[in-house]
Amino acid sequence: QVQLMESGGGSVQSGGSLRLSCAASGFTSSTNCMGWSRQAPGEEREWVATIHNDGRTSYADSVKGRFTISQDNINDALSLQMNSLKPEDTAMYYCAAGATYGVCYFRSWGQGTQVTVST
Repeated sequence: QVQLMESGGGSVQSGGSLRLSCAASGFTSSTNCMGWSRQAPGEEREWVATIHNDGRTSYADSVKGRFTISQDNINDALSLQMNSLKPEDTAMYYCAAGATYGVCYFRSWGQGTQVTVST
């Protein structure tokens, strides 16, 4: 069973940076992509970024150029470097893992870590 645990959330002022981490275990041979999603209060969950085992990455337009997703394949650890943070980035951030069928279909989720960006 895939288990994911996020860390690194917190509070930061607009323009600041945070780095989120996700420790993963229980991957099977079909788990070949990971990513991040986020959910603000009263909003639907929003996809943020994906990384595939072959290194391909993709980002939501709202974070492109500011966020960087990376993966340590040896330790099955995932990171999200967030720079130039804006108040609209405030949300609960979730680590996810899944399988690629052209795009990554997330099947497992962590508990989430809160990111709060103040003006």
